[in-house]
Amino acid sequence: MFCERPGAIGDGSNGDVACDHYNRYSEDVSLMKELGIPNYRLSLSWPRIIPDGIGKVSQEGLAFYDRLLDELIANGVRPHVTLYHWDLPYELYLKGGWLNRESADWFAEYTQVVVDKFSDRVASWMTLNEPQCFIGLGLHLGEHAPGAKLNFKEVLLAGHHAMLAHGRAVQVIRARSASPTRVGWAPVGAPILPETDSPADIDAAREATFTSKPKTVWNNAWWNDPVFFGEYPRADLETFGSDAPNPRAGDMETICQPLDFFGANIYTGDTVRADPITGDPIYVPHPQGTARTIYHWAVSPEALYWGPKFYYERYGKPIVVTENGMGLSDWVALDGKVHDPQRIDFLSRYLGQLERAMDDGVEVEGYFQWSLMDNFEWQEGYRFRFGLVHVDYQTQNRTPKDSAYWYRDVIASNGRLDANGT
Repeated sequence: MFCERPGAIGDGSNGDVACDHYNRYSEDVSLMKELGIPNYRLSLSWPRIIPDGIGKVSQEGLAFYDRLLDELIANGVRPHVTLYHWDLPYELYLKGGWLNRESADWFAEYTQVVVDKFSDRVASWMTLNEPQCFIGLGLHLGEHAPGAKLNFKEVLLAGHHAMLAHGRAVQVIRARSASPTRVGWAPVGAPILPETDSPADIDAAREATFTSKPKTVWNNAWWNDPVFFGEYPRADLETFGSDAPNPRAGDMETICQPLDFFGANIYTGDTVRADPITGDPIYVPHPQGTARTIYHWAVSPEALYWGPKFYYERYGKPIVVTENGMGLSDWVALDGKVHDPQRIDFLSRYLGQLERAMDDGVEVEGYFQWSLMDNFEWQEGYRFRFGLVHVDYQTQNRTPKDSAYWYRDVIASNGRLDANGT
């Protein structure tokens, strides 16, 4: 629906074919095997499995994922499944989508279908991917589907329903999984970085990481405290005032289900210093000419140190970096290869900081690179490329980039980097 809206997608494209993984999954899994990938994070499409969101199940949709999961396991790749990566069934949008409290029931019904069918082959589950995005960008700023610009009160209400859906899904997974599994979720990890390693700046960064600003969902505690502690943070309730939702009896208990890991998608981070008098965080602009990806995100390797560190301190769960990577504008060179030295340098810097966090006692359970292949990038269409594998969208030819072969060696060494980050 959003792709059909004039001007909604940056290059006027749509995701109808994209990298055609539906038909080429066997080729893609063979690439994973060639690159030595032992763990693969994939997302299921709710409308592919239940076209109307509730009710009749598509056996054709289930059969695709059956084939994909079997292919992964046959090639030595463990599947890690995300239940919701923003594609809400259209018929449920017409019923109010996440604004409708029944959305938690709809999501639980979908989860039961999925768990009953696939849980014998799934290594771990993630419920929701980046609720800050599909609620904030989708319902508040209007930049992602469905492109709404709601009042903040309704935005937070939709977010509350999404967290209820998360809790209901965890209950279903725990009750019906056919094999032992691990369960988490994958919110945006938006760490705030200290300008220096002084205790004052670190304290200011920690405070800013878990404190909300008015009229924005871009924060950490608002989403994660209910999930891990069963309550909204008091400071944020004061900040949001009358816009904050009024949970019904039992809501917070439903949202707060036992999880096995803290997942976070971490790409960049802002910086603060401590006010010399009050100690309060003061945001520090990125220096002029700072390194940026083509998405204009600042290259901030320390985000993969301070993010896991702060999240582990607060929530006490093993950290899984569920997404990390960079968008580039790379292409097949005259020699038939794709040379992307910036991505190799980027990943070297970030992985080095993640190793630093582990050395400092942070329990890191996993790291997923975003992404395996170039893809349809939401409102940007095909303008930016995040993949380790280049996709020619006209021919569907796959070309592993230099970074893919570099990353194969990183996997083989279990992330061991030398002093030069190679």
